[in-house]
Amino acid sequence: MIVTKKIEIKGLVQGVGFRPAIYRIAMNHLIKGTVENTNAGVIIVAEGLEKQVDSFINILPDQVPVAANITSINIERLPVQNYPDFKIIKSSSNSDEITQVSPDIAVCEDCLDDLKHQPHRINYPLTNCTNCGPRFTIIKSLPYDRLRTTMAPFEMCPTCRDEYTNVLNRRFHAQPVACNDCGPKYTLLTQHDQITDFIQLVKAAALMIDSGKLLAIKGMGGFHLACAALNREAVLKMRELKCREGKPFALMVRDLTVAEKFVILGEEERRLLTSWHRPIVLATSLGTIPSEVAMGLNSVGIMLPYMPFHHLLFEQMNSDVLVFTSGNFSDEPIIIQNEEGIKAFLDKTAAVIFYNREIVNRTDDSVAFVVNRKSRLIRRSRGYAPSPVNLNLNMEGIFAAGAELVNCFAIGKGTQAIMSQHIGDLKNMETLDFYSESIERFSQLFRFVPILAVADLHPDYLSTRYAEEMNIPLILVQHHHAHMASCMAEHGLTEKVIGICFDGTGLGTDGHIWGGEFLYGDLLGFERFSHFEYIPQPGGDAVTKHPWRMMVSYLVHYFGTGIFEEYPFILEGIDKTECNVVVSMINNKINTPLTSSTGRLFDAVSALLGICRHAAYHAEAPMQLEAVVDPYTDSVYSWIPGSSISFKPLFRQILDDLSTGISVGEISGKFHNTLVEVVVTTAKTMRTKLNTNMVVLSGGSFQNKMLLQKTENKLKDCNFAVYSQEQVPSNDGGIALGQLAIAAQRRLHNRL
Repeated sequence: MIVTKKIEIKGLVQGVGFRPAIYRIAMNHLIKGTVENTNAGVIIVAEGLEKQVDSFINILPDQVPVAANITSINIERLPVQNYPDFKIIKSSSNSDEITQVSPDIAVCEDCLDDLKHQPHRINYPLTNCTNCGPRFTIIKSLPYDRLRTTMAPFEMCPTCRDEYTNVLNRRFHAQPVACNDCGPKYTLLTQHDQITDFIQLVKAAALMIDSGKLLAIKGMGGFHLACAALNREAVLKMRELKCREGKPFALMVRDLTVAEKFVILGEEERRLLTSWHRPIVLATSLGTIPSEVAMGLNSVGIMLPYMPFHHLLFEQMNSDVLVFTSGNFSDEPIIIQNEEGIKAFLDKTAAVIFYNREIVNRTDDSVAFVVNRKSRLIRRSRGYAPSPVNLNLNMEGIFAAGAELVNCFAIGKGTQAIMSQHIGDLKNMETLDFYSESIERFSQLFRFVPILAVADLHPDYLSTRYAEEMNIPLILVQHHHAHMASCMAEHGLTEKVIGICFDGTGLGTDGHIWGGEFLYGDLLGFERFSHFEYIPQPGGDAVTKHPWRMMVSYLVHYFGTGIFEEYPFILEGIDKTECNVVVSMINNKINTPLTSSTGRLFDAVSALLGICRHAAYHAEAPMQLEAVVDPYTDSVYSWIPGSSISFKPLFRQILDDLSTGISVGEISGKFHNTLVEVVVTTAKTMRTKLNTNMVVLSGGSFQNKMLLQKTENKLKDCNFAVYSQEQVPSNDGGIALGQLAIAAQRRLHNRL
């Protein structure tokens, strides 16, 4: 019996070689009909014997390309059409529904092989196919076709056109398809010369790297700065260029074998490094990285090459490992325009290397780490954005502004939360322009019309001000409720949970700064069960650059100024006049907002141990404190439980340990263990009183690998159901997802 069935498929099904794969599967099953892209997904009309059609439908999910992700399949029976064959037909756009837009995909092994064997692609540095290459960074609108990308100006040569139109070819309907004859070209520019011949170009670039020079190189989502990582002088030059005094650099290595000379890789780290996402992976250092790169940390960010150009460069270089960092200055966005890259870097590097294809959507490299054999994102950008998070909530028309630091925004389309790429800290005009420009691009690309906005409770956040100026209904959400909701949304939780939110800062409902929070609630609301004791934060945000101020504040709060006479070593290296000013600020309550922040507690302990008293970059003090941990320490310090958790005994015991010569590694280990015990003990109390067994962990402090690992494991040992974040960052980069979920739930229950 001949049947005809219409199959509507939604998910990540465009720009990943989906239609050619469908064609080949249809041929194998003797299916006739059509397949087309629409702005909402892919529509297949399959006609044939009923057994063959059903077999075709059943096998689809298992035979689609590796980067594809099917979220729904809807099947409808149609009258028999008597199709003569199976065809891929022209894309259509007939509604405001949208399909997923593919993130950029690292170059595949087949394309790398083509660099050596395909005559028209030998050494072509921008080769790609339906299984790899740029996607999000070049797309302007949907459906995903060449004319709607920045490849439109490059007319295919006859050879590429034959590949593009041959359904059995790996490049069939690969929109960025190109070769040496017709594709975008690279240029190497110095102050005195210009090279356009690629073989000469890549050899010149390799020689510059090997001789200790710095290069600016246009990547997939923006410019990078690169130098030989084992060349001390080159790395110091890079620090000077980036005005980056203390922050560690990420590395690009030739292959996994080289990576394992520098870091310890488990199975999940290897999978992440070699995945098509190709993030930077934070892995435990073997101590072989130069100190100028790692800057005292015990973990190193490693990535593998992900563009053909990277592979071709490594082939020509003697260097096996590069410092590979974003091409920007300070907190500004990564540079994407050729003219801007030349202006910024030509007089500061040996050469600027760029190609003549436009980048539409800038993306930094994504960053991930592994805890308890699960990958966790710290920065969600290239390779991940703009893949959505699917929720069982109607989020249509909701705009979530995100937070102030490491900002990402989010938009709601149906049940999809579409997260932006990493935007950065909204502290300057350049990043704010990137933020507003990206919102406009997302609105156009995803046919998004905002009807409801949601933002952070803090009135001074630029993201909140942006939402206010949209002139649509606005919901303000407390920062840590959004953290909790972000983790809940990722795991599909709607019932009441214990929310443990540890981070650096967030405005509380009482007007104080929160950050060490034990909450109980759901997407509709929350109550604050317990929190770390309020401590004065002298100078406000200035303490993040001068952690010693929080050390002084904690000690004065708990013991008075006499503690400095009792333990004279405390103030070694600290300017006495400046210290007296800080003490006076605390005593007179001048510019000393109260904080319950976990980040500030880490600052205080790090400074007390003499590890980091002046921070060169955000969260350096907590990161350095984690780096010195003795993992074999089982001991804990004392603390006082309650609705306001006091660490007075902890500080006294740390001072005594320092006095008796206990190592900072052991003290740091005991401090971390204490925080784990605080979490577990408080969670047990909450379970007894509130009759809930579900715990969600969120906030930037849970990017601390030891804290997250031990907390998860001990809670599970106590039979808690524990949820932590994986798909979206637990830092403020995940806040927008929580805001979106809260707004959707409140709208559903008329609680606006």
